[in-house]
Amino acid sequence: MNRVEATIFAANEPVTRETLARVVGKSCNLELIIDDIREELRGRPYDLVAVAGGWKHLTRPVYGDAIRAALGTSERAVDLTQSEVLVLMTIAYFQPITRAELSSFFGKEISRDLIGHLRGAGMIASGPRSPTPGAPYTYVTTKTFLSHFGLDTLRDLPDFEALEDAGLLSKEKLLAGDIMPGFSNDADGDAGVVGDE
Repeated sequence: MNRVEATIFAANEPVTRETLARVVGKSCNLELIIDDIREELRGRPYDLVAVAGGWKHLTRPVYGDAIRAALGTSERAVDLTQSEVLVLMTIAYFQPITRAELSSFFGKEISRDLIGHLRGAGMIASGPRSPTPGAPYTYVTTKTFLSHFGLDTLRDLPDFEALEDAGLLSKEKLLAGDIMPGFSNDADGDAGVVGDE
């Protein structure tokens, strides 16, 4: 148990099941070990969390304000515009997806700058080439995306239809561009291009 906890504590990235199996042997039940560690951490300011396909020590959210006050803003904070969040959400739900498919989805061209910013932030990466003519790149979300949003896998994304049923998301409004004013304007004020860069 201590070897597993030490390995996770020392790692910069979430530690996968395969890595931990090398530490304790394949015959050990990792779920029981993780459960025992989490039980020992109960009441501590941090926990062991399943995120991005592995496990990682994370501070409990209740201590976020104290940490920000003591350390200032995190270097790893990602500042995304509303347009970028919407495009990122669309990629997450419909990946792999091309820039042309994103543009078709929104009815407006998705700027290369917007895609570049999401790539630069590590939220998306190139996926398999599309089988369509010209074999354009597709985009997929990354482990950084999962980690940033506290997801273990893409299956942890909220159900799209449930969000619609709850009135939190409307596919019609999304397609019509009614979700946020100014979504179709770029930095120069030219209409028709999605992006704030």
